[in-house]
Amino acid sequence: MNWTVSFEPLFSWAVLAAMLVPLSVLVLAGLFLRQRGALFRTAALAALALALVNPVLLDEEREPLKSVVALIVDESQSQDIGDRAESARQAAEEIRNRLERLNRFEVRMVEAGRGEAAEERIDTRLFGALESALRDVPPSRVAGSIMITDGQVHDVPQNATGLSGPLHALITGEEGEKDRRIRFERAPRFGIVDQPLEMTYRVLASDGEGGTVEVEVFVNGELALIEQAVIGREMPLEVTIPNAGRNIVQLSIEPQDDELTETNNKAIALVDGIRENLRVLLVSGEPHSGERTWRNLLKSDASVDLVHFTILRPPEKQDGTPINELSLIAFPTRELFVEKIEDFDLIIFDRYQHRDVLPILYYDYIAEYVENGGAVLIAAGPEFAGNQSIAHTPLISALPALPSGDVVEEGYYPRLSDTGKRHPVTRGLDGAATEPPAWSRWFRIVGVDRPDGQVVMQGPDDRPLLLLSRRGEGRVGMFLSDQGWLWARGFEGGGPYVSLYRRIAHWLMKEPDLEEERLIADGRGMTLDITRQTMADEAGPATVTAPSGAQREIPLSETSPGLFRGSMDAQEIGLYEVTNGELSALAHVGPVNAPEFADTVSTGEILEPVAEASGGSVRRLSAELPNIVPVRNSISSAAGRDWLGLKTTNDSVLKSVRRVPLFAGFLGLGLLLLALGGMWWREGR
Repeated sequence: MNWTVSFEPLFSWAVLAAMLVPLSVLVLAGLFLRQRGALFRTAALAALALALVNPVLLDEEREPLKSVVALIVDESQSQDIGDRAESARQAAEEIRNRLERLNRFEVRMVEAGRGEAAEERIDTRLFGALESALRDVPPSRVAGSIMITDGQVHDVPQNATGLSGPLHALITGEEGEKDRRIRFERAPRFGIVDQPLEMTYRVLASDGEGGTVEVEVFVNGELALIEQAVIGREMPLEVTIPNAGRNIVQLSIEPQDDELTETNNKAIALVDGIRENLRVLLVSGEPHSGERTWRNLLKSDASVDLVHFTILRPPEKQDGTPINELSLIAFPTRELFVEKIEDFDLIIFDRYQHRDVLPILYYDYIAEYVENGGAVLIAAGPEFAGNQSIAHTPLISALPALPSGDVVEEGYYPRLSDTGKRHPVTRGLDGAATEPPAWSRWFRIVGVDRPDGQVVMQGPDDRPLLLLSRRGEGRVGMFLSDQGWLWARGFEGGGPYVSLYRRIAHWLMKEPDLEEERLIADGRGMTLDITRQTMADEAGPATVTAPSGAQREIPLSETSPGLFRGSMDAQEIGLYEVTNGELSALAHVGPVNAPEFADTVSTGEILEPVAEASGGSVRRLSAELPNIVPVRNSISSAAGRDWLGLKTTNDSVLKSVRRVPLFAGFLGLGLLLLALGGMWWREGR
């Protein structure tokens, strides 16, 4: 029972003061002057005052509250090493059972480090989990906190002032663990394709080991070089970035026999490859309406350096004008097609015909240039079907089709072929999905025989309109109409000439995103996205190999013709390998070189300062768990050799109240009448 006295006045205190203060003054004056009956008047006034203020005796029934204990279990990826996770789980269950048996503590168990968000797996944030667990608990009810972890905690506060109650840490892992790791010290985010990129790295050993170690350097999964690194010293590294877009540079060292984990024996750097400007040579056989379309498009592309020549004065043109009065620039044929032909990424012949401007031998050089990896685009006009067609030169060996001699001039809508609907160059062109297509007509097409390659666009009667082909190491494209300028001029609403022309040029220059058969893997937070481009009707599932070596098959579903996608939620941070058929791709999921794997050796040194400042302790987790002892709130240290203390609270919750009025009913009335009667009796004598 908890007895207390409370006052429940019949009037407000202001009214009571107005009534009782004047009476009190008169009574006190009577006492001071020793008037007859002053004591009885005082007793009567006291009885009246007690009746008005109405004292009440309260009997409170209270239920004591339990102290709250936060039990934080580290489930970060570093806990997967050895038997750390299992021992932590068993210890958490035993501690929870002990606390519940004491019946004085409320246990709030939090498993930290396995959140869905990527930022929750970058590092181990146990103090953030502790704050969330005790956010709604007043400090007076906090008994303390127990953390079961390997000690690699990355959000340790500078001091313990923000903690309520002692902090106890039980460290998983074994004494004397050894680990060797590698990390990048300086890794630029961007690099020029086919140019050396300077980086630095360091190999570290937990036991202070010296000497050298062999480091394998992989670029996009392929072994690039092998280095010798001095342990503990920052080492220089020079790699060549092979591709535009995302590139993965990986460093790897061999694990030791007694090493703790192999996870941090690899380091990853993501480098975005940037191409130096692509060089394009555009040769127009004569001025025509479509010439400026090609020129303007290529000039507007910041990644293209364009060299453009137009043949204004063919050799057979003889008008008697002296050479020294001509303002035309001589066509540097030898410089372009012999000395510097390998410098060009693409050569475009726009309505060009053989007129002895180029010696016949130079066409052999162009065909050889294609075989060795170059690219040629034939933008054909009526000249291609004539006697002076470049198909009648040694360039014939590089061409995927020969002219039939027909030039069809009639209105038609360019349409995508079945192949073109799947090909990256023409797939998804704006306006292609309707019938007829939502773009303007063209009025000319050059006929060809026996096309060898992929016909991605067709004209009237399914005639080939756009032909793409591979020759040796290089590529050749044939655009069998010179009417694309109608789209650029907006005739009948125009058409998607910009995207079409640009895709053709970049496919010829081997842009990776436009490859017909390509597997792309990309990490998005803790999600792995897989994209498969293929000309086949089905892609089949993709096999994903996680950093730990675990494999999983991911089905790929068709999202558009020739494009299949799939995704999976990743449980591990690191480098994933994705394979589909003969293709493979690498992707890093989660933060690169996350602190979670920077150091995996278990330690108590990180948590010791905060734990000791809070009155707690740090100790290794062993088979014999320390005893749990309830301690008073006033005690400063709550830990011993084989025990850890948790503070108890004096807080309680009110369940019910029983009221007993002290000056009410017959008792109050009797006392008041007695006082008044005594005063009257004394006054009457």
